[in-house]
Amino acid sequence: MVKRTRFEHDACPIARALDSLGDGWSLLILRDAFLGISRFSAFQKSLGVAKNILAARLRALVVHGLLREAPAADGSAYKDYLLTDKGRAAFPVLVALRQWSEAYGFEGETVTTALVDRSSRRRVKLELRAADGRLLGPGDIEMVSAG
Repeated sequence: MVKRTRFEHDACPIARALDSLGDGWSLLILRDAFLGISRFSAFQKSLGVAKNILAARLRALVVHGLLREAPAADGSAYKDYLLTDKGRAAFPVLVALRQWSEAYGFEGETVTTALVDRSSRRRVKLELRAADGRLLGPGDIEMVSAG
């Protein structure tokens, strides 16, 4: 297997995020965890990924603090993989990726699912807004020293 570049000490926050989230399988595991999947076998069935790859990605998500291992809810000898607060905080990242893909990854195809607000049943839309409520685009922001 090709060794991945590590970004854990990089000065760029996006590069550091790639250490935890920069693998496609990891993002799909998190997607499934948000959909309620928690058991190794259920992840494997949903994703169709090889067991060794799934085990490595689950282990990495636990090490990075996005998932935690817990005794199986049904009392069996298996374990569940549950989202942590840090894992739940990645939800907007997945929504942003989904919205981008809906807009640019399905040319000529129909997206068969939608994210909707449970109470209103209306589609959700993730947007970047200024503190005063203005919608922001890439031309409206700049990176400055935090010090």
